[in-house]
Formats: sequence, C-alpha cells, structure tokens
Amino acid sequence: MLEHRNLLANVLPFWDKLSPGEQELLAANNITRRYRQGENVHGGENDCAGVVIVKSGGLRTYILSEDGREITLYRLFSGDICILSASCVINSITFDVHIDAETDSELVIIDNEVFAKLAEENVYVENFALKEAANRFSDVMWTIEQILFMSMDKRLARFLLDEAARTKSDSIPLTHEQIARYIGSAREVVSRMLRYFVEEGLVEQYRGGVRIVDKKRLRALI
Repeated sequence: MLEHRNLLANVLPFWDKLSPGEQELLAANNITRRYRQGENVHGGENDCAGVVIVKSGGLRTYILSEDGREITLYRLFSGDICILSASCVINSITFDVHIDAETDSELVIIDNEVFAKLAEENVYVENFALKEAANRFSDVMWTIEQILFMSMDKRLARFLLDEAARTKSDSIPLTHEQIARYIGSAREVVSRMLRYFVEEGLVEQYRGGVRIVDKKRLRALI
C-alpha cells in the first residue's frame, strides 16, 4: 500500500539503507489496526505484537507491580515507534510491558518475523532496533529514578507542567486515577497533593481535570 510505504519511508531512519527488495518486503508485511481508548494493544508476557508505529492517537506503556499497581514507563504519540512491543525481536528484553491506547488510535504494525529477518541481515536495521530499545530503556530509567528519588510534590508538579506544554493548554483533562497511573503513585496520594496545590493557589480542580493557575510557582517546586 502506497500510504504505508510513504509512512515507513518517513518514520524509519534506515529506509534508504534498505535494498529495493527489502523495502518491498517491509511494505508488504505490515497491517493497520485501530484501537479505542483504553483498549489493550500489547499484553506483556509471551505477546509479540510486532514493531508498532503510531499513525495517530497515543499509547501508554506500563508495567504492573505484584499488587496490581500500574507504573507508566513512557507514552507514545503520532510518529513514534515502539520496539519493546516486539520483545521476540530483541532477546535481551526480559521484562513484561503492557501497552494500552490512551486515546482512539490508529497503528501500523510491522510483522515481527519480517523485522527480525531484516535486523539479522541488515546492520542498519539492527542498529536502529538496538538504539530505539536503548532510548526506551533510558525513558524507563528516568521514570524509575523519579519514583525512587523525587518527592511527590516535585513529581506531580513536573507532570502537570510537562502535560500542559505537550498539549499547549493549562487545562489538563485527567482524573486523579489517571494522573496516579502516569506518575506511579496511588490515587489517594495524588488527591491529597492536589488539594495542597489548590490551597496554595497553584492549580484549580474541575470535574475530571486540573487547571494550572500559577505556572511560575509550580515550576519553582521542581
């Protein structure tokens, strides 16, 4: 499909390093899938979805603790690629990640066997896979570092400011439960900290969301 071929050429940095035959193989072995908000894309153990390209929408990648708490590792948006969903391609990936559609999303998924074959035969594809995995592991380590060493008020302030910058809006339409999942905390802890932020005049709360009212003072927390 021409549309898929153009997308692959735009988002895969190794595309020009593929032979015409390799380009055709890659273009012919991918599928489009649409997921509704909240639907699971990748289920973790023994699930090798393939290499995921976000065509539109957004995804949330997370791990589950033993007590069932979700810890968000990173999020993916239009044009982003997820290599951890193809754990069967990179044998060194030994932990289970889960991926849910954060919003209604359209994905292009490259067949894992075809991608693995290309990575084995083409050093540029292999380098891309390893670099992409390293970048995602860096995101994971940053998340773990925040959870282990950053105080709750700083983590929450940073998240709210980052989300406002990403969406270009001071209104953040996320519930306390959703925010807790993103920053790896409990809903009760987030609710308590948001009440403190409200009392300090940093944010306002509305049904289903939070609005930043004093960015300067909120930024001073971090």
